[in-house]
Amino acid sequence: MENSLSIRSYTRQRQSHAHDYHQLVLPIQGTIHIELTDYNGGVGVGECVVIESGVQHHFTADEAARFIIADLSSLPDNLHTSNVAVFSITPPLLSFLYFVEKQLEFQLDDKLEESLVDVFMLLLQQQSGNPLVDPRIRAAQTCIIEQLETHLTIEGLAKVACLSPTQFKKRFKEALGVSAYQYITEQRMEKAKALLIHTDLPVQLIAERVGYTDVSAFSRRFSASFGLSPRDFSR
Repeated sequence: MENSLSIRSYTRQRQSHAHDYHQLVLPIQGTIHIELTDYNGGVGVGECVVIESGVQHHFTADEAARFIIADLSSLPDNLHTSNVAVFSITPPLLSFLYFVEKQLEFQLDDKLEESLVDVFMLLLQQQSGNPLVDPRIRAAQTCIIEQLETHLTIEGLAKVACLSPTQFKKRFKEALGVSAYQYITEQRMEKAKALLIHTDLPVQLIAERVGYTDVSAFSRRFSASFGLSPRDFSR
C-alpha cells in the first residue's frame, strides 16, 4: 500500500478493528479514547498514537473531534524502535497537520498530496517518540515555545502548570532531563539559529524575537552554544 493522509471523525459508539498496515492517529480537535495492548486512555491535540499493523484496538471519540490519520506501509526507525504507543509531537508537526487539513479539504491534487506525505514523513522522523510528558509540564513547554520572546519566569510557568515553583522545577527536570532554564535557553538558541539561516532579520531583531533585550548577552549565549557569533553564523 502507499502511505496516505486523511481527515477522520468518529463517534461515541465503541468501535474495534485491526488492519494490515500501520496507522497513526493525530488529533487536531478534541480527543480520542483508545485501548491498545499497552495503552488505555485519551489522546489529544499535540499527541500521536501509534497503532502497529495487526494490532486489535478499540476506540471512541466525540463526534465533533477531528483527526489526521496516517496509514503507513512501514514506520520510521525512531518510532519502530521506541516501543511507545503514545507520544507528544513537536509544534512544527502540529502546525503542519493544520495545513494538511486545509489542503485536503480544499481540493484533490495527487502530486500535492504525495508531497504532503513526503513532508509528513520527514517531520515524523524528527519526533523523539518518548513517552508522554506530564500534561502539566507539556502545558509549560507549549507556553515556552509560543512565548520565547517574552520574559519567562519559573513562577509564571509554575502557574501555567498549576504547580508550586519548587514542584514545577523538580517535575520539569524529571520529565525532560534538563532544568526549565536550560530548556528555555535551548529553545531560544534553536529558534535564533533558524531565524539566522532562513530570514534576513538583523541580529538585534532576532535577539528580541527570542527574548533578549541585550544583543551583547544574546551574542555571548549564541557563541557559547554554537561556537560562532550570530553574524559569523549567518554568513
